[in-house]
Amino acid sequence: MTQPANPVTVPLAQYQPRHFLLKVEDNVATVTLNRPERKNPLTFESYRELTDLFRACAFDDEVKVIVVTGAGGNFSSGGDVFEIIGPLVKMDTKGLTAFTRMTGDLVKAMRACPQPVVSAVEGICAGAGAIIAMASDMRLAASGARVAFLFNKVGLAGCDMGACAILPRIIGQARASELLFTGRFMSAEEGERWGFFSRIVAPADVLAQAHAVAKEIAAGPTFANTMTKRMLAMEWAMSVEEAIEAEAIAQALCMTTEDFTRAFEAFANKTRPVFKGN
Repeated sequence: MTQPANPVTVPLAQYQPRHFLLKVEDNVATVTLNRPERKNPLTFESYRELTDLFRACAFDDEVKVIVVTGAGGNFSSGGDVFEIIGPLVKMDTKGLTAFTRMTGDLVKAMRACPQPVVSAVEGICAGAGAIIAMASDMRLAASGARVAFLFNKVGLAGCDMGACAILPRIIGQARASELLFTGRFMSAEEGERWGFFSRIVAPADVLAQAHAVAKEIAAGPTFANTMTKRMLAMEWAMSVEEAIEAEAIAQALCMTTEDFTRAFEAFANKTRPVFKGN
């Protein structure tokens, strides 16, 4: 667990990860979990490098949206049984706490990065893989996708990496409780019905659909989209009155941007605005 990942450098278009694939095109960064022979499990090193990547996103203005997917027809099977779970049973409390904080840091980094994150979920999406999907801002499912928060199945609590805080806000307390207490798989159809997935598409189309959503967002006003993401996160802990005040300030800031002026001028001229992110 002490082995460091590559220091993530910007621009991300020139960065070559060790533990996953990365491609930046049309202002969209695509992160592909790439161990298809094992259903793309995570390791100590990939946790850290993914966390560093999402933190680095804040410093790359060319990246407007992030898409996360998995290679070989599956999203991710979660933590690698042999490379993570095996070593964990030999650790003391201090080492275990360092590990659980490190995994939680990935969710913190995903939520803190200014860019919206879209997950394209296909096949198996389990354990920490389900958490990555959960921590994304949007999730698209391929038909046949299956999601499980498997912590209960390995003798652990469902309260891992923010699951007890975030999942109930997406699908409701009772449904989240069922998934976290039983560790059972949620089908794509259940996930869409419950609000975990925004849509279900054919497996061959899920990544293309995610990219289409990402490109639509990337073409929008960057600062305003960042503010929307920030408010969606911050307002969980606010009263309605506090949220309304926070949104008033956030919207006033957006009104100072050139993109706001561009939108008005385009409307006045009956043209489509071309946003430039400032």
